[in-house]
Amino acid sequence: MPLPPDVIGLLAGLRQGSAVDEIRAARPVARTEAQRSFQALFEPADPAGVSLVERLAVATFVAGLHADPASTLFYGARLAALAEGLSDLIAVQIGRGQTQGPYGGYPDGPLAAERQDGPRFRIGEPDAAGLGPRLAAALAHAHLLVFHPRDAGPEDLRKLTDAGFDANAIVTLSQLVAFLSFQVRTIQGFRVLAA
Repeated sequence: MPLPPDVIGLLAGLRQGSAVDEIRAARPVARTEAQRSFQALFEPADPAGVSLVERLAVATFVAGLHADPASTLFYGARLAALAEGLSDLIAVQIGRGQTQGPYGGYPDGPLAAERQDGPRFRIGEPDAAGLGPRLAAALAHAHLLVFHPRDAGPEDLRKLTDAGFDANAIVTLSQLVAFLSFQVRTIQGFRVLAA
C-alpha cells in the first residue's frame, strides 16, 4: 500500500488550499520533517530490530490509546494488509488499555502535587500467547510511555531486552511512540482549527 506524501494532512482531513493548509505551507520545514520522520519509521531502508509488522502494530495501538479513529484505521489497515488476524488482537488490547492520564510519581518537592496514581497495563497470558513475547512487551512499553512516562525505569527496559529487543530496537520503539503521540496531537489540533 503506497504511503501518501502528507500523512498528517491526510489524517487531519485537510483540503489543499484550505486556510489550515495555507498556515502549514508557511512552515515547510516542519511539514517536510514530519513526513520524513514518518517515512523513517514506516519505510526504513533497514528495519533492523523492529519489523514493519511490529511497527504498525505499535502504531495502531498508540493511535487507539489516543482515541483517534482516523489514525487507528490508517495504521490498522496497513497492519491488516501484512498480518490479517493481528489487527483484531491489537483492537482488543486498545480496549483493555484505554484510560486517562498521564499518571506518575514525583518525589517530595514542588511537583509532588502532580503525583497521580493510575493503572499499569498488563497483557494476560492468553493474549500474550497470541501476540507473542516481543509484541506483548512492545505494547506494554508503548502504554507505559503514553500514560506513565515519568515511571519508566530500568526494569521496564529489561522486559524489552528479555523479549529480544536490543538497545537500538528499544530506541526505535520509543521514537515510534513519541512520533505517534506528536502526530495524533497535531492532527487533532489541525481538525480543531479547520472546524
